[in-house]
Amino acid sequence: MIVLGIETSCDETAAAIVDSDRCVLGERLRSQADQHRPFGGVVPEVAARAHLQVLDGLIAETIGDSGLTFADLDGVAATAGPGLIGGVIVGVMTAKALAAVHDKPFIAVNHLEGHALTARLTDGIDFPYLLLLVSGGHCQLLIVEDLGRYRRIGTTIDDALGEAFDKTAKMLGLGYPGGPAVARAAAADDAARFALPRPMVGRPGCDFSFSGLKTAVRQTIEALPPGPLAERDMADICASFQAAAGASVVDRTRRAMAIYRFRHPGPATLVIAGGVAANIDLRGRLAELAADEGFRLVAPPQRLCTDNAAMIAWAALERLDRGWSDDLDFAPRPRWPLDPDAPPAAFAGVKA
Repeated sequence: MIVLGIETSCDETAAAIVDSDRCVLGERLRSQADQHRPFGGVVPEVAARAHLQVLDGLIAETIGDSGLTFADLDGVAATAGPGLIGGVIVGVMTAKALAAVHDKPFIAVNHLEGHALTARLTDGIDFPYLLLLVSGGHCQLLIVEDLGRYRRIGTTIDDALGEAFDKTAKMLGLGYPGGPAVARAAAADDAARFALPRPMVGRPGCDFSFSGLKTAVRQTIEALPPGPLAERDMADICASFQAAAGASVVDRTRRAMAIYRFRHPGPATLVIAGGVAANIDLRGRLAELAADEGFRLVAPPQRLCTDNAAMIAWAALERLDRGWSDDLDFAPRPRWPLDPDAPPAAFAGVKA
């Protein structure tokens, strides 16, 4: 089978064609970073207009790269939520139009499921596995039991980790996008200079919290001498922030591993996904944790951790393989939990 996937949930416009042999036959991505940089973050209206302006051309380029035609496709898929609803609508309506015109099945893909299944595209791993999903809008720990069966065992109670990276970068004047900027500034600097809190470390459960860490960063900046920050101060704050965030994620994930082991004895895999999973420091910490706890660690290539259309096409392929598709009246969703039976939460794509 061959599927075209479309991703427009935030500030990247993407299209990809993937086959059931796990080959990416064509892929294009257009970043909106330049449009949003003057605002220090993503502006939903700007994002939606940018998707609308480039998506048709991007799809045509992807089809051209693959050497295929629309007749060769077995389905057309799009991220249908969660995300910025204006952008989601652009992608969904485009996919529906293509599916209708070319008489192909339409598949509405949960953006989080795309991240959750990326390791099956890249590494062909089997169900079940433990998933740490960390991005700008989502921070969750889930047991991926099967396609469409996700048990959430931890989520953020306030901010996602990616948002905390972005806000830290903004406070330090490092620009947008903030995650890579903080990681670059933190490299090889003194992570012990500033005593930032390790949120939730030692607390019961697997939930995350990063709001207090952001506040501590702000207070640390304000306590420094007035005037422009010295480059060394900035780098040490970034390193201290990254170390604190990493310690929190490791603690929460270790607890989730114990829960996973109780439910699924035997060989175990930890998958990390989402934009923050591209952070080298975090990957290193989780690699050490996985080795200590006897888990296999699977981390997709960095380009497939951030938002992309290959993961959407792959998730759609898995669904088509089970005979699952969606009607053309499927409504885009700004919030769409992977585990609808989990307790309501105001964050991480879960309806409050």
